[in-house]
Amino acid sequence: MPDFPSFHLDAGGLIASLFWGGIGLGFFVYGKKQRSAPPLFGGIALIGISYFLADSAFWMSLAGAGILIGIYYWSRRGD
Repeated sequence: MPDFPSFHLDAGGLIASLFWGGIGLGFFVYGKKQRSAPPLFGGIALIGISYFLADSAFWMSLAGAGILIGIYYWSRRGD
């Protein structure tokens, strides 16, 4: 039997992953329908952090807040 690497996921990481992934999906769909790059790529980034930073709810939330701030400033600056 192959030895798979362990993947530690606690309840906080699971809830944060669901939260940021859901927000990311919303931004992605909105950006795709409106043909707007900031929410589209921001949504992809939010979905990505819910996958790559799933071990730590704190770091995932910190990165998610940073991405939301980035989406806001990128949208205000213009496409």
